[in-house]
Amino acid sequence: QGFDDNTIEFILSHLSLMDSNNFINKIGVGEREGRVYSNLVNKRHYYLSHGIGRSGDIIEIQPKASGSSIIYKLVNKLVSHALVICGIDKKLASNCLVLPLATGMSFTLCLLTLKQLNPHGKYVIWSRIDQKSCFKSILTAGLIPIVVNQSFKENSNELTTDINKIDEIFQSYNNNEILCVISTTSCFAPRQPDRIDEIAKLCKKYNTPHL
Repeated sequence: QGFDDNTIEFILSHLSLMDSNNFINKIGVGEREGRVYSNLVNKRHYYLSHGIGRSGDIIEIQPKASGSSIIYKLVNKLVSHALVICGIDKKLASNCLVLPLATGMSFTLCLLTLKQLNPHGKYVIWSRIDQKSCFKSILTAGLIPIVVNQSFKENSNELTTDINKIDEIFQSYNNNEILCVISTTSCFAPRQPDRIDEIAKLCKKYNTPHL
């Protein structure tokens, strides 16, 4: 059983007092030390405003932000555990890194990492969703999107993943030219979540990452 709200708030308040910008009679002038004008904003974030990481390494302990550094370590552990619960191999999920990024930049970083692993990959098969972040991230990474439109099911008025089209694209290119396949599980009707299990089987068949 998890902690109740009061216990969680107590822990957060205690950890925030470990950050140097919250020390009594302390005036912070460092580039990471939080200075918040609005007390309302301060309360909303439990007075946690100090930057974490050190010398460009976000996972390094910041000596002047012991509390925030502990929270960040805990967050990584919790997300790692959540991935294991979802079925990811424990060894693969052991080193988890949570970054303060939204959809577009997260995708861009993932694509650039895959690009390093496969320098010949230049195409991304994208199961279309009318949301700009995914599309922009592909272009930002210097890659070429191959857009796969959804298949319309007349009996239910749904838009579903066109698995056959994705398979045809794989067969039309050399395996190393396809960097990855991007799919989604979060969308609005009438589009249905992608059939990620079937996409994953294709990616395994053609030895291509699935993002």
